[in-house]
Amino acid sequence: MVSDGGNGITIDNELITIKPLDYQKCLNLIDECKEKGFIWAISPDNKTRRLAPDSRFYDFTHDVYMDTEVVDGLDPRNYDQIFKVYVACFSPEEQKLETLKELPWCRFHKEYLFVEPGDKSVGIKMMVDHFKGDYKDIVVFGDEKNDLSMFRDEWTSIEMGNAIDELKEKATYVTTPCDQDGIYNACVHFGWIKEND
Repeated sequence: MVSDGGNGITIDNELITIKPLDYQKCLNLIDECKEKGFIWAISPDNKTRRLAPDSRFYDFTHDVYMDTEVVDGLDPRNYDQIFKVYVACFSPEEQKLETLKELPWCRFHKEYLFVEPGDKSVGIKMMVDHFKGDYKDIVVFGDEKNDLSMFRDEWTSIEMGNAIDELKEKATYVTTPCDQDGIYNACVHFGWIKEND
C-alpha cells in the first residue's frame, strides 16, 4: 500500500517507510495561522489522531475521521516531525495563507484542508524498487486532483470516467465511472481479466 500522499509504503502489513513533511515550512504555516487567526492542528506521528491547541478544530469541523486530542499550549516545536497540518476554514479563505503556497495540500471536506505530501508517484516508485520491478508494469487508477502526480508516461494511467478534466490529458485510457465498475471494465479492456471472471 502507498499512503500519506506518496511518502509511506506498507508491505505485508508492515510499514516499511514513512517520511514527514518539510518541518520548517510546516512551522511557518502554523505561525501564519496563529497570526491570522486560523484554526489549526497537527499530526506529529503516524497515528490516527491529530493534536490541536484547543477544542476549536473539532467544534468547527465535527470531523471524526481521526481523533482530535486537545493539548493545552500545544507547540509544534516540541515535536521532531510533522506528518500533516490541518487548517479549518472554508474555501477560498486559505488564499490568505501565503505559506500554504509552499506546501502540498488538498481539501476533501468543506470545513478544512490538510497539508500532506502530494506526489504519489514517489511511493509507487519506492514500492516497485523494493521488489526490483519495472516501472512499465505499473498501472494506476485515478479520478481527483491528488492523483495527478501519479499519472506518468512511464506506466499505464487509467482515468475513471467520473474524473476531473486535468487527468484526461495525462491518461493512457479512460474507463467508466467508479460506480459503474470502472476498474473491472479497464481490466477487461486490457485483457488482465476475462469478462465475468
